[in-house]
Amino acid sequence: MARVVDRAEVRRLVTTEHAQLLEVLPREDFESEHIPGAVSLPLKELNATTAEGLDRQRPLIVYCDDFL
Repeated sequence: MARVVDRAEVRRLVTTEHAQLLEVLPREDFESEHIPGAVSLPLKELNATTAEGLDRQRPLIVYCDDFL
């Protein structure tokens, strides 16, 4: 289920539930600045095949530049 979370909840999810951080901005933006531990999967490339590398057993936090 999708929901909006604040920074404190992101920290909690990453720390206690080993949540995955996924940045969906273009790869160039990811390379210039991103949250440590995040992976890059640009929104234009996101599909069932490219998402196969994500762990469905762990929470997933998707973010873009407004988060930083």
